[in-house]
Amino acid sequence: MRAKTTTTKERGKARRGGAAQASAERRIRILVAKPGLDGHDRGVLVLARTFRDAGMEVIYSGLLPTPDEVAQMAVDEDVDVVALSLLNGAHMTAFPRVKKSLEKKGGGDILVVGGGIIPKEDKPKLLELGITGLYGPGTSMEEIVEHIRERVRRERWAGPA
Repeated sequence: MRAKTTTTKERGKARRGGAAQASAERRIRILVAKPGLDGHDRGVLVLARTFRDAGMEVIYSGLLPTPDEVAQMAVDEDVDVVALSLLNGAHMTAFPRVKKSLEKKGGGDILVVGGGIIPKEDKPKLLELGITGLYGPGTSMEEIVEHIRERVRRERWAGPA
C-alpha cells in the first residue's frame, strides 16, 4: 500500500497549525537564493536581513547553488517562498529551471519571486511562469516585503474556497 503524497502546502499547514491559525501568528518561511554563477551576494544578504527583520524565517542557500539544489532545499525546508536574485543576466534560464524543478520535486505550490537585472521585455515571460516581483536595484525593501506577504496570504495561507 502506497503512502499518501502531501504537498508542501499541506505539510506547512500541519506544521504551522493549519489555515485556521491567525496569519499574524504565522511566520513566512523564505529561501533566499542566487542560482547559477553569480557571486554578487551583497544585495541578497541585505534582502535576507530585511526578511528576517520583517519577521520571516529566512533560509539562505549560500553562493552558487544549481537550480535543482535550490528547488530541493525549498522542498526539504518546507518554505512558502523562494526568493531568487541574479545580476548576471541568466534569469531567463535559472529562474524557469528553479520553477520547473520545484514542480518535479513536489513543490509546485511554493511561490517564486525574483529580482535583479531583468530587462523589461523579459518580465512578461517570467510572470507567465508564475515568477513575480521581478524587482531591480533601487526598489524599496518595504515594497518587496509587502509583495511577498500579500502573495503568501493570498496563495499559500488562504483557507479552502
